[in-house]
Amino acid sequence: MIRHLVLFKLNEGVERDDPRVVAGVKAFRALGGQIDELRFWECGWNVSDRPIAYDFAINSAVEDADALRRYLEHPAHQACAAQWREFATWVIADYEF
Repeated sequence: MIRHLVLFKLNEGVERDDPRVVAGVKAFRALGGQIDELRFWECGWNVSDRPIAYDFAINSAVEDADALRRYLEHPAHQACAAQWREFATWVIADYEF
């Protein structure tokens, strides 16, 4: 299995209640039920106020590298990523477990 972690940082001046962010969160919350390759899916807002903390996180898992590739290339995933590019940056980590 491969764990796929993504941490998002909202761009300066962008708040959680921005309509683009609200739509982006809604899209990510629905994504788990749209892509067969996903074996585990959760996402949510960070609750820590530490200065180094990111704002939003996705924690997901897929079977293998091929499944990860299919997930990343899936049109629904691509659409979500395009939304978030408008108002956030992110870092990822993919590791086997």
